[in-house]
Amino acid sequence: MDSYASFYRKNKERIFAYLLRLTGDVHLAGDLTQESFTRCLARYGRNGNHRALLYTIARNAALDAARKRREEALGDSEDAPAGGDDPERRLIDKQAVDRTLAAIRQLNPVDRELIALLAADTFSYRQIGRLLDISENSVKVRVHRARLRLKAILNPDADNDGGS
Repeated sequence: MDSYASFYRKNKERIFAYLLRLTGDVHLAGDLTQESFTRCLARYGRNGNHRALLYTIARNAALDAARKRREEALGDSEDAPAGGDDPERRLIDKQAVDRTLAAIRQLNPVDRELIALLAADTFSYRQIGRLLDISENSVKVRVHRARLRLKAILNPDADNDGGS
């Protein structure tokens, strides 16, 4: 169990961050993080300590949760991680996180997942392609386009700066 405990410690924050970007919900991401590790251990035992396998399980858990959420027609949570002791700084940070997560939620599911996988800073473009069953070049193009869409969502006035 020591190797799996070590695997958990090394990957729990990355999986949480990935799921947070994917779902946009702090509480759901925390629940799905635990569920992902639980599923991985239950299905694969101590041999399940492969990062790509864990991300696949986390992705599937997020998809299951999204389906369930759609069926139950639940609203979004507006909770975000708190930072620092300064209430004004926490509010500014929360607003920035909320704005970014809202922008990410506006992306289509494939783009959202690509951004989340890339932001996890765990996988190469080739590995992401394998996880999603698309070519490495397709990953690069889709990531580029997703970043442009995200930038346009976050900075809608930036498109008007080109001709000045």
